[in-house]
Order: sequence, then structure tokens, then C-alpha cells
Amino acid sequence: MKTEQKPIPSGFNERTTAEEVAEGLDLKGKIALVTGGSAGLGLETTRVLAEKGATVIVPARNALKARQALTGIPHVEQYAMDLMDPASIDAFAAAVLASGRPVHMLINNAGIMAVPLARDARGYESQFSANHLGHFQLTMRLMPALLAAKGARVVSLSSRGHQRAPVDFDDPNFERRAYDRWRGYGQAKTANILFAVEMDRRGEANGIRAFSLHPGAIVTDLAVNLTDDEIKAFGFTRDAKPGSAPPGGSVDEGGGFKSIAQGAATSVWCATSPQLSGMGGVYCQDVDIAPVLPDGAPGNGVRPYAIDPDNAKRLWTLSEELTGVSG
Repeated sequence: MKTEQKPIPSGFNERTTAEEVAEGLDLKGKIALVTGGSAGLGLETTRVLAEKGATVIVPARNALKARQALTGIPHVEQYAMDLMDPASIDAFAAAVLASGRPVHMLINNAGIMAVPLARDARGYESQFSANHLGHFQLTMRLMPALLAAKGARVVSLSSRGHQRAPVDFDDPNFERRAYDRWRGYGQAKTANILFAVEMDRRGEANGIRAFSLHPGAIVTDLAVNLTDDEIKAFGFTRDAKPGSAPPGGSVDEGGGFKSIAQGAATSVWCATSPQLSGMGGVYCQDVDIAPVLPDGAPGNGVRPYAIDPDNAKRLWTLSEELTGVSG
């Protein structure tokens, strides 16, 4: 059954932290996999899930840096993986499957933002590759472990940035149009939402539910490629500390930035909350299901093109063609 794209409401808000969302949860025996789980929002997500008893698998490009960041967190397993390297994804997924364990929570958290034009070895634009195609391939390869969980959740981190662009199905890799790094980012974040829509439709009968989310505006290393003017326009400075949170909550509502603890809250909620039992295929924000925001209207919410089921099916077909992986 399709879940309606509107707030529940959950009783939480933009100031809720990941620890508050997880209060009272017992995740012993559960296995979570968090891409990008050794830095920023991913690290906080990993920490909270692990401290509630879950075993958390964390793949990362830089294994040494990841191990250092994860030191002291219980129940964590660290592997090497590069989302822009298909062979790396397959090797990592094969190692996870070889353990014979289910994956109860797959949190596709890793990503890049507004980077200069770059391409992976296949010639695919890097933001579309790292943010969407790599996670698509990973999810498909892990399908046996997700099915074995008999009630898995797949969570994809999108962004309010999806409002910058829909998916250009005719030229997703900027082969014939001029590259714009913000349109590339917007397209990739729209793809994250559409992926959740179709993943949920396909997975529901087998107990797999999928969600996408906007974590909020948070100062992290994701902003490394922003110009000084862009940083100023977003309302912070180069020396702003990750997790800085001026009074007033989320910048999306005109009041500042979330802390990392607040930014990870919606990820943890989508992955664990009993409030979402029997639901899926929706885009969430501020620890609740987001409202639909009509095209052209200002504000925070999800654009209709990003939750359109026909667009979601079309993206799935395109993703299968580009990756050579079927699901």
C-alpha cells in the first residue's frame, strides 16, 4: 500500500537529536550498514545505532582514516569501498554476503556536493555516479541480505537540494549539455528520492521498505567545494565549525543550522522508528514525513517530480542500463 506523502505528525521536530529518536530502542541482533559512516552525519548515525546494540558495517574509501574515526565505537566493522568503482562495490557486497548475515538497515548516507566536473572510469558524471548509481548497485548486490532480514529498511540521504533540478533522462551525465555543478547535485538528490519510491514499490511484498530524507542544513566537510560567495549566501563562514547550530533550528526555516546530532536524527528515525511500520516510499525531513511542495513554490518539502512513480520507474530502468546490474 502506498504511503501518503504528508506529515504523520511524529511528535518530533527540527531540533530533535538522533539520540532522542533512538531513546528506548534495543537494536541487539540487528545489523546496519552505513555508507559514509565514518564522518559527519554518517559517523553520528553509526555511533547512535551501535550504542543501541546494532552491529554497524561501515564501508569507506580511506580505510585508515575511517578506522581512526570509528575508534571507541562498539560493534563496528569497517571495510574498504569506493562508490565510483563498480568492482570495489561488488567486492564489498560479496564480503558482506559471504558472512551469511542479514542486513536489517541499509543507510545510503555517503555523497558529494557541487563538485567540479569529474567522471568515473565509465565516463559517468561524478555526482550522479557517487550519490546515486553507486548506491543503486550496492543495494542490488545486497538484496539477498536485505531479503534475509524479513523486514529491512533502505534509507537514502537526499537533500532540499533536489529542488535545484529533476533528473535529465536524456543527458544524465552532462555529455551534451553544459555542466552545472548545482544542477548535477540537484539531479543526483532527486535520483535518491526516486530510487526510494521505486525500491519501496518493488520491495514491499518481501518486507523491504525504503525512505529518502533531507537531513537539514548542517556545516560539514560536504561544503568543501563551495566558493566564498556561496558560503556567505548560505549564511556561514569558512571557519564555522561542523555541527554549529545558531539559535532557531534549521536554516530551511530561516533560523540557522542544525547540529550534526540533529542532522542525523531523521536518518535514525527512518531506519528504526516503529512510527513508520507499514509505511515506505516517502521523503522525510525534520523527523517526520515531508509535505509535497508544488513546483515553483518556496519552502521546504518535496517536489512532485521527485516522487512521481513514472519518473521512479524510468530512473530504475536507466540505472540498470548504466550499471549493468538488474534488480
